[in-house]
Amino acid sequence: MIDINLIEHLESYLTENRRERFKKVLSQRTKHFTVAAEDVYQLHNTSAVIRSCDVFGIQEVNIVEEQNTKRIDREIAMGAQKWVDLNRYHSVKSCIADLKNKGYQIVATTPHTNDCVLHEFDVTQKSCFFFGRETEGLSQEVLDAADCYLKIPMAGFTESLNISVSAAIILQHVTTKLKQTDINWQLSENELLEKRLDWCKKTIKSYDEIMERYLKS
Repeated sequence: MIDINLIEHLESYLTENRRERFKKVLSQRTKHFTVAAEDVYQLHNTSAVIRSCDVFGIQEVNIVEEQNTKRIDREIAMGAQKWVDLNRYHSVKSCIADLKNKGYQIVATTPHTNDCVLHEFDVTQKSCFFFGRETEGLSQEVLDAADCYLKIPMAGFTESLNISVSAAIILQHVTTKLKQTDINWQLSENELLEKRLDWCKKTIKSYDEIMERYLKS
């Protein structure tokens, strides 16, 4: 049970501008869509994907570290790792199982015989967009488990885009279309309270001291 009084007490230590900023950003957050990065080798690519998720209101990012262990490039992510929730997995299998258990369809972002072009994608479906390694792309395990395949139409000689660019294009498109629907895509009331508490904890420098005084009182 989340202590609303505690949240309000903590928020009293924030400036009015910061409180309003939290409220505005949270009103645009969603878990209807999420992103998974599978063993992306280049650190700046993973960090840039996290940044794009923050920009377009995606609250959760899933990082598969079956082969490559990640650390977040703070300069590239530009603080986005504070505001986006990171779920880490040691295997693709466990990541897919968890996502499907949460009700997500698995969307492989790769050209495929039965693929769907971006502008035709059904945004009403709760979806996780999988992005693969820079050279090999998505693993066969992800391709086999995918519920659908999504591609960005291209008109030039180049047949692929950088993972972070692809993620930004796809997320901008699907979130814009999502907000034009009647779907309840926003965070639940409980999820909003959790994030308000979490962001206070990450923002207030004297959080531990304030908490100690609050609990004593």
